[in-house]
Amino acid sequence: MTVRVRILVVTLAGLVLAMSIWGWIQLRVLERILFEQQIKRLYDVAETVHTYYQHFPTRRGLSALDVTLKDLIQADLRFARIDIFTIDRNRKDADYVAGASRLQYEWPEAEILSSLEQSVPKYTELTTDSGPALGLLYPFTSDGEGPIVVGVISFSQSRDDILSRARMLLIYSTAGLLVGILLVLAFIYGWIIDRPLKVIVDAIDEFPRGQYIKRISADWKDEWGYVAEHFNSMADEIQRAHGENQELTRSLEQRVQDATSKVVQLTKQVNQLQQLNALGYLTATLAHDLGTPLHSIAGMAQLLLEKGGWPPDVSRKLELIVQQTQRLNLVIKNIRRATRLPEPHVEALSVQDLFGETSVLVEPLIQNTGVTLTVTIEEGVSGLYLDRHRVQTALFNLIQNALEVMPKGGSIVLAAWPSPERGAVAMSVRDDGPGIPPELHEKIFEPFFSTHADEGLRGLGLAIVQDIVKMHGGEIELKSRPGEGTEVILYFPVVEKPSA
Repeated sequence: MTVRVRILVVTLAGLVLAMSIWGWIQLRVLERILFEQQIKRLYDVAETVHTYYQHFPTRRGLSALDVTLKDLIQADLRFARIDIFTIDRNRKDADYVAGASRLQYEWPEAEILSSLEQSVPKYTELTTDSGPALGLLYPFTSDGEGPIVVGVISFSQSRDDILSRARMLLIYSTAGLLVGILLVLAFIYGWIIDRPLKVIVDAIDEFPRGQYIKRISADWKDEWGYVAEHFNSMADEIQRAHGENQELTRSLEQRVQDATSKVVQLTKQVNQLQQLNALGYLTATLAHDLGTPLHSIAGMAQLLLEKGGWPPDVSRKLELIVQQTQRLNLVIKNIRRATRLPEPHVEALSVQDLFGETSVLVEPLIQNTGVTLTVTIEEGVSGLYLDRHRVQTALFNLIQNALEVMPKGGSIVLAAWPSPERGAVAMSVRDDGPGIPPELHEKIFEPFFSTHADEGLRGLGLAIVQDIVKMHGGEIELKSRPGEGTEVILYFPVVEKPSA
């Protein structure tokens, strides 16, 4: 429904309601005026009859009064009946004295006596065979004569006819007035509303096309002028904001490039740290597994040399054995030195920044896997002193483990909350994968322990995570049951400032 139609409908409804109320009030007033005029006419007739009866109470006078009343009834068709009653106070009854009538009606004696007792005129609406009528009982008392009551009945047909004609006239005049008002409103809408609105809409339509310089130049001094002024002001603001937005877009593009470069560097650092951790564990294992037999071989060769008495070629071979074992020990030491992790770089870090950077790092792994990553940080989580890259490595390994156990998709929740009973901040990675049997909870933190049967370097992820947490003086907790998923919780202590 258009605005034009709505305005016309609302206006028409309001006019109909207002004119209906006004017409109803006018009809009620007119009806009251006609009713009062009819009552006054009845009063005048009653008083005239009483005056005549008071001056000519004789039999001859009553006879003349009776003839006069009949002539009045015949001459004035509005009157239906005129009666005079005398009241005997002792017997408490009413006696008919004189009157004239064109209507078969008998006044109830109780009403006649009631009007006299109350000493006030009583009128009542009557329904007769000849139509509606109005009856009046007018009591008169005097010191000389006994009390009398004059009853007058007048037809109300003329009053009803006048009201009916007034009602029809009101309906026709209202309908004509409404039609005229609607025509005027339709013209006014096109002149006052439609024309300025079209100018404003045309200006607004230019904005989606990038024409931010379009302005409304109409010189209106009314509400439309107020709208046009604010539109032009808004257009100026949009044009200014558009220019700032273009500049901001260029700035954001540069910041995105810088952030992307930073993410690439962080990814490289985390990968390098993972590789160094893996090599460090591998080197430590090789050093342990090879160091013991090498020391035994070198010790036995040295004892044989000290015993002496060997042929020269045998002594030479024993010396070579000792030298080569020492060389192998030196090689192992050099490898362990080369794969040693750099010294921790502890800095003040917020959990929000840490989770934000970690989410960016794992985003390439999550794409097209059907896995959703949700990050939640409760209120009250304080900042920490951490090695950014090592903690990112720990979280990265946990998320990567969760992805591996959900090849068909699932959900991962990265969460943080305060743990005041431990004086720490808890960070957890929770998945809805198959879970871990209770008998394997202790073994999964051992280096090179893995439930995967495929080839490759396996079983270092959780061991690395455990070492990183211990390096920060924290604790690690595992919660997992078969079929209910796995949650690994890292507790990092809250300290005012780390020692050197």
